[in-house]
Amino acid sequence: MAVRAAADVVVCGAGIAGVAAVYHLAARHGVGRVVLVDERPPLSLTSDKSTEAYRNFWPGPDDAMLRFMNRSIDLLEALADASGNVFRMNRRGYVFGTADPARAVELRAMAETVAGWGAGPLRIHEGTAASPEYAPSPPTDWRASPSGIDVLADPGAIRRHFPYVVGDAVALLHARRCGWLSGQQLGMHLLESARRAGAELFEGRLGAVDVRGGRIAGVRIDGAGGSHRLATPRLVLAAGPLLPAAATLLGITLPVFAERHHKIAIEDTLGAVPREAPFLIWDDAQTLDWSAEEREALAADPALCWMLEPFPAGVHTRPEGASPDSRTLLVLWSYDCAPTPVVFPLPEPPHYPELVLRGMARMLPGFRAYRDRLPRAYVDGGYYLKTRENRPLIGPLPVEGAYVSGAYSGFGIMAGCAGGELVAAHVTGAALPDYAPAFALARYDDPDYVRRIAAWGATTGQI
Repeated sequence: MAVRAAADVVVCGAGIAGVAAVYHLAARHGVGRVVLVDERPPLSLTSDKSTEAYRNFWPGPDDAMLRFMNRSIDLLEALADASGNVFRMNRRGYVFGTADPARAVELRAMAETVAGWGAGPLRIHEGTAASPEYAPSPPTDWRASPSGIDVLADPGAIRRHFPYVVGDAVALLHARRCGWLSGQQLGMHLLESARRAGAELFEGRLGAVDVRGGRIAGVRIDGAGGSHRLATPRLVLAAGPLLPAAATLLGITLPVFAERHHKIAIEDTLGAVPREAPFLIWDDAQTLDWSAEEREALAADPALCWMLEPFPAGVHTRPEGASPDSRTLLVLWSYDCAPTPVVFPLPEPPHYPELVLRGMARMLPGFRAYRDRLPRAYVDGGYYLKTRENRPLIGPLPVEGAYVSGAYSGFGIMAGCAGGELVAAHVTGAALPDYAPAFALARYDDPDYVRRIAAWGATTGQI
């Protein structure tokens, strides 16, 4: 077994969480030798499988996630400014729609709460002379877009500004400090900055961890060229959906589980969604609109009759592609969130493209034209690794010198910068932000916290 020189910190996992941790350790804190270990190319397992979106709209149950995301967006905006926006960040916003008057009342109350926590000013557009004027988001220049939250509670305003949304929508909530970016470009920008600061990328798998006297002493890295032992006093586990397996090398079982989540990419040849549109989410549960013949056929098939049952809220879409000629849409719907083993390649759910397109047609009637002739859909996806209350794990582990940055549950692209900053602060002993305890593993040692999260649920904050 080859023995390599000692590292100050080893980071396991080259997804966005690991890359951001390495960036903050090497480029921001100046840690001497930082080694990033992964058997796959950077950002290739799950970091490129999301919608690559970001938001500071987090309904609760308290303000910890909102403050964490505000900090992450601060860092993203600074990186966009410093790099000439190499990762194509926009601030078109997230638009949540409903046709349910009761849900409209809930959305307004939610907006009031989140605005009060620090999401920015709240503007209610009710169609009266006293209502503030609604300002659409510019498609590209995030600096020119307003912050805060707009609630369009007037059908006339909805029709004027969102004529492509279904006619029975009674309210749209437009969260403004939200948008999307190129996660791949962001990750590579962070990685290259870290490497210029001296960080190293080592291809291989974390095969073993050497623990002596209750603390980290080194790691074994298994690669195509054999195994290498690397002495190090500090190890950061940022292994995405493979985090539980990595933690077992330390004899630790983390309180996390995995869900499968998919998305489709289609060419919007019929123009169902304008290219300048924001991120669009239908916030009502629904039963899919099948024809009488289709309903009869589905009801007679035990393997398919579940498609007649109610589907949850949250089907969503956004335009994709930097080219002005692009017609690509990303469309997602997490209607099956059962915990599952992590298996690669990721199994594709049956009939997913048709179900997603039918669900999206409830908000965007332009999708109905795709029913008779489904467009070619590219399906991919990944695993959301989650805690029971859907908050990440960031901070020290029970073995001295070991840290975790994981369980980002599909929001790694938007949270990675703040997560990397937070875990680097733990590793280096820097001052911690006041939201740090909300993401530490030690939070589960508080019986009152454990009792409270039983009411939150693992879909808290999830879209």
